[in-house]
Amino acid sequence: MEQESIYGEYRETLNNAMEYIMNAINATREDIKETKGLDPIEHCLARIKSEESMREKCRRKGLPETTESALEKIHDAIGIRVVCTFVSDVYAIKDLLVHLPDCEIVKEKDYIRHAKPNGYRSYHLILKYKQKIYAEIQLRTISMDTWAALEHQLKYKQNIGGNLKLIEEELKRCADELASTDISMQTIRDMIYEERSETA
Repeated sequence: MEQESIYGEYRETLNNAMEYIMNAINATREDIKETKGLDPIEHCLARIKSEESMREKCRRKGLPETTESALEKIHDAIGIRVVCTFVSDVYAIKDLLVHLPDCEIVKEKDYIRHAKPNGYRSYHLILKYKQKIYAEIQLRTISMDTWAALEHQLKYKQNIGGNLKLIEEELKRCADELASTDISMQTIRDMIYEERSETA
């Protein structure tokens, strides 16, 4: 006998919410491309957490495997990651999401201005759509995304022995260097845009 969906009757609502948010992000992307001539987003991924993953997360958190747990207690049934070209683009997309109709921001964490101790940088939002559907959104630059992916592989897929402290220090150094590069690239982009505006 097939197990009933943990999302109950809200599966279609989840799809609609994800589509609404993605359409808003893509509209802003097109606006920025038109005004600045540069694509602010390198790539964008969206997913609804699989039944198996949601049930496993409920078990891990000691919650019953119910629709209420999946939609009200856990806030990442919808997950969206927006990988931007420049730091300013991250904040442009963030500003859009903060003012999106039919949505409210439940939680914000700016790990770009206030990086985690290990060097992790990203902008995290928990957004609530029409008072009932939550979405977890991560906004980051290409270099932040690359570092996060590599850090995950290097630290969590391996059995690290006595070199753990040195590896952590090196990862933190790389994160700081990439953040510095992001700032430099932003400065170059701004200089090019200003020069183009003056000669237009």
